[in-house]
Amino acid sequence: MNVKPSRSISWLLLLVFVVTSALIAQQGAKSSSPGASTFKNKCVLCHGIDGAGKTALGKQLQAANLGSKDVQKLGDAELHKIVHDGQANMPAFADQLSDSEIAQVIKYVRHFGNTATK
Repeated sequence: MNVKPSRSISWLLLLVFVVTSALIAQQGAKSSSPGASTFKNKCVLCHGIDGAGKTALGKQLQAANLGSKDVQKLGDAELHKIVHDGQANMPAFADQLSDSEIAQVIKYVRHFGNTATK
């Protein structure tokens, strides 16, 4: 007996495939952006890959949870100043990152507001 799936099931499977592919591509774009690369090289040690600040060093230094409402409500200029000049236990990165690199990191950090527990 030859059973063919109905058209609605075929369309549903196609739709699931397309949506899943789009989500994977979007996540890949986020993690391969220039800001993501800089974040991984300069920020992960304290803030962690998820930005929550729950690494051993991050806990010791009380690193900010970058997905928190307190961080996400700050404007780009405020975040730029913090990264550039440092604040509390966070060192300044003015001598390590250009203004453009800082802007790219800030753009990347904004995605933590959509994914992190607030």
